[in-house]
Amino acid sequence: MSLESLLQRADLWRGGEPVRRGPAGVPTGSEALDAELPGGGWPRGALTELLLARPGAGELGLLLPALARLSAEDRWLAWIDPPHLPYAPALASAGIDPARTLLVRPGRTDNSAEMLWAMEQALRAGTCGAVLGWPAAPNHRALRRLQLAAEHGAAVGILFRPLSAADQASPAALRLRLEPAAGGLRLHLLKRRGGWGVRPIFLPTVV
Repeated sequence: MSLESLLQRADLWRGGEPVRRGPAGVPTGSEALDAELPGGGWPRGALTELLLARPGAGELGLLLPALARLSAEDRWLAWIDPPHLPYAPALASAGIDPARTLLVRPGRTDNSAEMLWAMEQALRAGTCGAVLGWPAAPNHRALRRLQLAAEHGAAVGILFRPLSAADQASPAALRLRLEPAAGGLRLHLLKRRGGWGVRPIFLPTVV
């Protein structure tokens, strides 16, 4: 097989280039970020991990444009045990239909197993455009089950995890470290399909 024919193969990755082929992602609302993500946005049928020092680093604002697009597709947006209740007026002003939003609160105090079960069911159902979860300390097996469920349901799975998880192996298709910065948010791509991370991406706050 010639080098030229190899370069035309869809399953071949060339160093330094993210893979552009494959299922289209959900646009993030940032051209700079979309340009670095295979599929041009948040991957469908896969997990994305957002790693941050503490809640409130701008992670929800980062997701709002994509959630609005998925809401318009008439699919559910499932929030599994968020640290704070979603504010319906803010969601509506971002173009998200609150009537298509599901809030799931596991019944037990020690809700790790229940939370992971609920997220897996929502991802697998095929009726959710996005499933957002805040697991405490999922092991690799649990993460793998969530990844397979997202593939089955063609959902965008979003996991919010602490920075300490950055050194742990994960089957997630995309891993981003979020860092608040003056006037916006700095994103570090720790993992993406088809390539290594790139230099940090700065996203200015939209007023």
